[in-house]
Amino acid sequence: MTEGKTSKPLKIIICGDTFPPDVNGAARFAERLAGGLIRRGHEVQIIAPAYSSSHGTFREVHDGVELTVHRVRSHRLISHATLRIVMPFGLTRKFARILEDFKPDAIHSQSHLVIGRFVTKAARAQGIRVLATNHIMPENLVKYSMIVPRWLEGVAMAWAWRDAGKVLRQAEVVTTPTRRAAELLEAATGMKGILAISCGIDASKYANSNPPQNRRPRILYLGRLDFEKHIHNLLKAVALLPKELNTVVELVGEGSERNRLESLAFELGIRDNVIFAGHISEAELPLAYERATVFAMPSIAELQSIATMEAMASGRPIVAANAMALPHLVHDGDNGYLFEPDDVEMFADRLKRVLTATPDELERLSDNSLHLIGAHDINRTLTIFEGLYRGDREELQTSDDNSEAYNLPIGRLNESLREQILLLRKRTSEFRERTSEMRNRFTEFGDGVSERIEDIREDVSERAKAVDQKVRSTVKKARNRIKSQGD
Repeated sequence: MTEGKTSKPLKIIICGDTFPPDVNGAARFAERLAGGLIRRGHEVQIIAPAYSSSHGTFREVHDGVELTVHRVRSHRLISHATLRIVMPFGLTRKFARILEDFKPDAIHSQSHLVIGRFVTKAARAQGIRVLATNHIMPENLVKYSMIVPRWLEGVAMAWAWRDAGKVLRQAEVVTTPTRRAAELLEAATGMKGILAISCGIDASKYANSNPPQNRRPRILYLGRLDFEKHIHNLLKAVALLPKELNTVVELVGEGSERNRLESLAFELGIRDNVIFAGHISEAELPLAYERATVFAMPSIAELQSIATMEAMASGRPIVAANAMALPHLVHDGDNGYLFEPDDVEMFADRLKRVLTATPDELERLSDNSLHLIGAHDINRTLTIFEGLYRGDREELQTSDDNSEAYNLPIGRLNESLREQILLLRKRTSEFRERTSEMRNRFTEFGDGVSERIEDIREDVSERAKAVDQKVRSTVKKARNRIKSQGD
């Protein structure tokens, strides 16, 4: 039996103010949480903003499973390239009906903003268990509001944290992805007992048999191209690298800063070395990580960073800002390096260390990333949340990245652990080859079917034309007879 699977399936509603096709950590976590729960036999529905003018209830496919998504009418935020906002009017009645029809065992809110706020209110009115996971830093909300002058930002942030606390306190259980994020939330809101539970990932989706190489150095950043991500510092750091390295930078994602970043790349003289890849599909994600020498995360506002976790699962060294929760993933000197936020020269130095490292050193950094990501297994995360949905004892619930062993220095893995990692890479390579072969066979089969369908279509078309001509001829003769009889 799959770990954590219960005899009694649960009915869960996951709600929030962002969900795929949005590309951000909260949206991706909600999607994978839903997919994992459904594969364990539970029933899950989503309440999220509409991503276009079309709203209502739909059957959608996310994370490889089909589920019901209630899309609420939304409007694009003028100050942001991707964020959308939901107007609060009529939501209490709308969400009450959804809960009454579905009768969930628990709701799991992914934000305290509009949708999370009103679903929580409706759930409490009906006596439904409420969990809330905070993925939000109010500082980022204030940044994109466009209505708060700079001199009032401090006051606005304090109010935003108080408001977050007001909504989150209505949940029976509040979680965040890391202990650092939990401490921040407790300090800012005065709340206590917030649980640190990793978002978790399925590392097997990103594992590969190709360790990083720097024969042609490549830096990858994946995420939103927004100000708090500080991607401008990445471009400035790359401009300081030795020109003979001819380093390529691949930026995957979209956001409000894209035009500014393109202009900055021109100003720095590195535009030819920067690839603005935009959004890519889930199938393309593992390949993007695999072709990178190092993954860079200059953001100062990460409460965990799923993209960094995916890069670790791909066996990539990480260079990240020493800010928020990133030091929880990047153990300086073990699986990569940290630099002080906005210290571009230090950033460049740490990138150079990886890009010019010996094959043996790259392998050490890679092995350590693979070792550390094991503590973020999504199966453990799913098991914890299943227990919390049922009301199990909360003090016993924590992901493995909060253990003492996780924070111990690694240096170089012992031979036993290295053998396990090598075996994983071998099995992953074999699995990918089999998957590729099956895909090719399916494609060939599909092409054959397509050709046969096209032949049938042409044959049916010709037959239809012949029948149509015969009918027309018969009708014409009948009309002529009727006309002659009338004369």
